[in-house]
Amino acid sequence: MIWRSVGLLILILIGTPGQATCPAWSAGRAASEIARLEAQIARWNDRYWQAGISEVSDETFDQLSEHLGQLQGCFGRSKPLPPIAARRGGARHPVAHVGLRKMANGDALARWMAAKQDLWAQPKIDGVAVTLEYRNGALYRAISRGDGFAGEDWTDAVRRLPAVPARISGPPGDSVLQGELFLLRDGHVQQAMGSINARAKVAGAMKRRAAASAPETIGIFIWAWPDGPAAMAARLTQLKAAGFGYVSDYTLPVAHLGDVERLRQRWLTAPLPFVTDGVVVRAAREPAGRFWKPGDGEWAVAWKYPPVTRVAEVRAIAFSVGRTGKVAAVAQLAPVTLDDKQITRVSLGTVDRWRRLDIAPGDRLVIGLAGQGIPRLERVAWRAAERTKPAPPAGDFHALSCYRDLPGCRAQFLSRLQWAGKMLQIEGAGEAMWRQLLRAHRFDTLFGWLALDAGALEKTPGLSAKRVPTLLHQFNLARRKPFRLWLQAAGIPLSADALRLLGDERWGQLLARSEAEWQRLPQVGSVKAGQLMKWLRAPEVAALARWLSEQGVSGFGSQ
Repeated sequence: MIWRSVGLLILILIGTPGQATCPAWSAGRAASEIARLEAQIARWNDRYWQAGISEVSDETFDQLSEHLGQLQGCFGRSKPLPPIAARRGGARHPVAHVGLRKMANGDALARWMAAKQDLWAQPKIDGVAVTLEYRNGALYRAISRGDGFAGEDWTDAVRRLPAVPARISGPPGDSVLQGELFLLRDGHVQQAMGSINARAKVAGAMKRRAAASAPETIGIFIWAWPDGPAAMAARLTQLKAAGFGYVSDYTLPVAHLGDVERLRQRWLTAPLPFVTDGVVVRAAREPAGRFWKPGDGEWAVAWKYPPVTRVAEVRAIAFSVGRTGKVAAVAQLAPVTLDDKQITRVSLGTVDRWRRLDIAPGDRLVIGLAGQGIPRLERVAWRAAERTKPAPPAGDFHALSCYRDLPGCRAQFLSRLQWAGKMLQIEGAGEAMWRQLLRAHRFDTLFGWLALDAGALEKTPGLSAKRVPTLLHQFNLARRKPFRLWLQAAGIPLSADALRLLGDERWGQLLARSEAEWQRLPQVGSVKAGQLMKWLRAPEVAALARWLSEQGVSGFGSQ
């Protein structure tokens, strides 16, 4: 039940809680950015309404439309109008389509419900809206939603749909009905399967007059009967008798927010015959149909499901250097919430990938969640007109660089320290702690922190007196860790499983192995064996082994 143009008008006029701060743009840039975004939204809308093709998801469309409304408000329009309207068409609706105001959250819905009586909930079906006009029991005309006042004549295509009765008896036989043409599904679980582009498939079929090719795949859900029976129960009974069964099965009474929450969760997770994107709550009492107009349907509202993606603004591009020398780009974002998680950054991958993606501060990205709730870039939603990109870190970073805190090495050296702390199971050894130590002490080697005593730690700015003995204890425990964990901490290019099978307990044993001997280990081929030989003989690693020997770490005493 998203009708893009009217829904966009409602969204812009009512605003959204927590609107973004207005950007500090010149008048010229503001005009350019707004004009480009208006034009893009117009193109998307035109493709949607004229060809039935959704080039972006509704979530992306809605959020960029919201952003456009904010920009229009920031730069001189107190009540901005929508930049475009849906294709009107030549057939006027007997009763206008009013659209649905979207509730930002449960609290907003509860406030709306408190002022209403005789409330009912329905699934918010993801399809295309249509008017059905019956005269003397026969389907007289079917009209697409269009701009709410008028749309395209879809009568021929709708008459081919078995789900839409050609003739009905009883009171609906001389009525105007409004509903949703939807893609029939067998056990669609919204949470697991998503939107599957269902609306676009139906819209495309109707636009191309192609409903006849697979008419049995399209159903109808009647969600409004203007000037119908005042009692909802009577309305549902008569619609079911007329052949519109879904509405009686999926229109249920609700009294409190908790009732709506339970139905919303059920329709999100249970098998249904259609795709949904939220819940609709409507009051049984409605004004006479002659008073209906787009954007003025205060008797029904929508509460959408939590978004599976969010559009986030890129505030900056940062770069990180991993312990093996790989440079990664990270987009720092204006905070957005997704699945109860606040997201402020997302990985863009390698520098080459970032360049291919062509992402700069000011762009807007579609962000989703991968496994374990990790933010993931889905796609670029919109690129700013003015584009200034930072330069990646300069330097030749590789697997053997930055074993010391040399000029230009801080990023990779920090990554090595964090990895070492993790491998040696030093609690609380995150980036912040290592930065504290590096600001106060010079490390001539990756494991230079082993030489820090209580006196040195106590003089570290920002390190509390309570933390000092705990940290010193952690460092002393690290000294007694097994040889293989120290090898991992040092960055040996060998998996933990292979190290366990290795069995060597002395540094000299590793140096004595030939390339052929290394290849006897699982998952070690000629390339990996060559990497191991190079790593073991590198001057930086040899110096590290000598330092560990001097510190009395087990396994490094014999070179």
